Amino acid sequence: MRITVLGCWGPYPRAGGACSGYLVSDGGVNVMLEAGSGALSRLMEHINFRSLDAVIVTHLHHDHYLDLFPLRHALEGARKDGSRDKPVKLFIPPRPGGEFSLLSSYNEAFKVKAIDTLIEEKIAGGFTVQRLDIGGLAVRFVPTKHLLPGYSVSFEGTSKFVFSSDTARTDELVALAAGADLFLCEASGLDSDAGHMEGAHLTARQAGEVGRAAGVRRLLITHFWPEYDPAELGAQAAAGFGGPVTAVREGQTYIYTPIANEG
Repeated sequence: MRITVLGCWGPYPRAGGACSGYLVSDGGVNVMLEAGSGALSRLMEHINFRSLDAVIVTHLHHDHYLDLFPLRHALEGARKDGSRDKPVKLFIPPRPGGEFSLLSSYNEAFKVKAIDTLIEEKIAGGFTVQRLDIGGLAVRFVPTKHLLPGYSVSFEGTSKFVFSSDTARTDELVALAAGADLFLCEASGLDSDAGHMEGAHLTARQAGEVGRAAGVRRLLITHFWPEYDPAELGAQAAAGFGGPVTAVREGQTYIYTPIANEG
């Protein structure tokens, strides 16, 4: 499984950067995970947007979904010229309702499904998850603790990859991430930010602590405040994790192997 970072900044990008966006590729399946500002342009440096099998947006804050609007035009154009024959499956939370309704109205581009309507199953710890399958990928969702309804998400195929999305620590996230080969976790602030981020986001150190509690094999951090040094965030995350941590870089692809290689 390959995780390519399209954008890693929030809630706005650094100059020349992009907000949240990731390409998950495994066994010929391509999923765009998040579509923040600038992510579509970065996606097209790696694949043709026509080859997307699905798009998943974990919550409807602007730095996670605004590039759905240019993607809509790209897909409608591809449908019109015959270079794509059907809409892309788009999985999003059902709230806020206005945003959900608007995105659902672009039915030439997207086939929208509310995440909370997916089938339910249980995972270790007795937690309920929403489940879907995209090709050979099993995708599971648990609710986040954030300012808007949202989801943490796991992908299981040739390896297990888990994305925290924007969230405070929850027992469900720890259970979902248990034993993950790659855990991509938001690290939105430094230790000094813990007070005002409480209940909505994770600091870098807290991201490390979640990764340690879940027993993940490799921790990647993302969703950086643009004024902060990712190296400093990485150092605090490593202190919480008790081991090496990678602060992701845009354009890089991360693959889990027993000897953690990056390509």
